[in-house]
Amino acid sequence: MASLRSLATAAALLGQYGVYAAVPPVKRAVPSLAQVINQKSFNVLPSVPTAEEYNASSAPWVPQNLTSAGLLDKPFHVYDDEFLDILGPSPTFTIIAQTPKDPIFHEAVVWYKPKDEVFFVQNAGNADAGTGLNKSAAIFKVSLKEVDAVKDSRNAVGKVTVTQIPSNPEIPNPNGATQYKGQLLYAAEGQGPKKAPALIILNPVEPYNTTVLLNNYFGRQFNSLNDITINPNNLDIYFTDPSYGESNNFRPAPGIIPQVYRYNDKTGAVTVAADGFAMPNGITFSPGGKYAYVTDTGIWRHGLELTNPSSIYRFTVQADGTFENRKTFAFVDTNIPDGVHCDSKGNVYAGVGDGVHVWNPSGKLLGKIYTGRTAANFQFVGGGRMIVAGETQLYYVTLAAKGDFVESQL
Repeated sequence: MASLRSLATAAALLGQYGVYAAVPPVKRAVPSLAQVINQKSFNVLPSVPTAEEYNASSAPWVPQNLTSAGLLDKPFHVYDDEFLDILGPSPTFTIIAQTPKDPIFHEAVVWYKPKDEVFFVQNAGNADAGTGLNKSAAIFKVSLKEVDAVKDSRNAVGKVTVTQIPSNPEIPNPNGATQYKGQLLYAAEGQGPKKAPALIILNPVEPYNTTVLLNNYFGRQFNSLNDITINPNNLDIYFTDPSYGESNNFRPAPGIIPQVYRYNDKTGAVTVAADGFAMPNGITFSPGGKYAYVTDTGIWRHGLELTNPSSIYRFTVQADGTFENRKTFAFVDTNIPDGVHCDSKGNVYAGVGDGVHVWNPSGKLLGKIYTGRTAANFQFVGGGRMIVAGETQLYYVTLAAKGDFVESQL
């Protein structure tokens, strides 16, 4: 039998004389923990449910001829062949920690490279956490040395130590975080009317002391700061300010419209980068900073508001750091897009209601890292490693794709 290489060579030679022969497509191997999802299989349904029967608050979508158990058994869902390049030949998926009810694996997943540790925070305002007005959400960490040792197991609960970090003074309801000048920078939602939302620096080693970097906009309180990132070109800090503190009953009614802000730590200047959101949430930049991505989770504001955004918007970033050319990049199919990050090739990842969804730079859905539950945030943590926060479960994923680390420039 002729090899694929010889067939391709023959086709090229024939092409020189205006004769073209079809070369059989190369069938790509699908990793053992992955499965191909045929989107045509559910383009036409026998009966399409009403919005009351199935909507953004419903359980994750299960395509026809598949089951919830089957989707979890092979958690890498291939919607397009491009996703196979992201996964590589042998991706891994491990549950590394869990709690019965307390959602301590919620947001602000951030890698501290010097000690190869990952920090994350508890869900603020959650009844099962007891956090919000009277108790601040706590910060925790795990060692990636421990995590790497169990990556070949699907379930390694009990084998990885989860350590609580006593920030001092305490960061009031931290929610977003990024690496910053060798330390960690948190977006704090605030607590009650007197503990204002703020950007706060945490020393990631003992004694875990903190320093407030910014806590107002020309004397006015922010609503409840949510997420934070750094422009790779001018190194300005960009952060989002929805009003989830009010929605979760630990902050007063908002006094400013929900916006994206920009902070220059050389001059102290604070400016508005973008508005027009219901609830601006996650934020990130593409490699090189050409684009900014902002998630809008307005579908969950004061309860479920189905006709509000559950979308990712893309902006062109100008040389001076301003945002232009707002474009709808994606509308997610399961709950909301919360945390958002890019890999080194510009593919876009977002934590949603059933795991992590992945799009190419043109907005085509490539695949899903399926947890079957909300993954509010996640982060690449060096190489092809990823930590995914699933509220009451924490996951470790390895794949071929690598993260894009703006913070390495700081």
